Amino acid sequence: MTPSWALETQLGDFKLILGIDEAGRGALAGPVAVAGVILPPERPELPYRDSKTLSFDRRVELAAHVRSYAVKYAIKLVPASDIDATGILKVVIRASEEIVQELDPEGVITDYLKIKTALPLLAVPKADANSYTVAAASLLAKTARDQYMIELHDRHPEYGFAGHKGYGTAEHLQALQQHGITPEHRKTFKPVSQGSLFDAFS
Repeated sequence: MTPSWALETQLGDFKLILGIDEAGRGALAGPVAVAGVILPPERPELPYRDSKTLSFDRRVELAAHVRSYAVKYAIKLVPASDIDATGILKVVIRASEEIVQELDPEGVITDYLKIKTALPLLAVPKADANSYTVAAASLLAKTARDQYMIELHDRHPEYGFAGHKGYGTAEHLQALQQHGITPEHRKTFKPVSQGSLFDAFS
């Protein structure tokens, strides 16, 4: 699916439209990344795509383009401790609302995330695949989180974070059984929360 400006047009005749997306919501370890992007009011065809459909190298390339092309952008990495304390949906919504306050747009498009705002809001499924602005946000969120997980791999290479990025792959689950959990693991997420796993850092 190729993004377009259709959702931006549907939202209204605004120059400062904020797209918001997140990465890492379902991971067992590491932060959730939430990003917001405001693109210039001109609406050319752009190479941006939903980050999940792209290779690592292409995501990095396009994320660099977003950072240089955007009018404004913001990225928030919310740690596992906050996710455990508050819940994944609540921290994503909170970070998104903070981004709205920081970037001061005229309207907002999210990937089906219903945030509280007085601004015009479109919260539609698959917005990251349909909207250039949300696709741009998805690129920033995904690459920022990937970089964090690669750096985390350097500290805990036995878990393989550089490969699976904290998701529940067979390799990750085996590492959890062998080594226990780190402070970067989400203790309220199954199977991390199961009693058979011990806390290697307690």
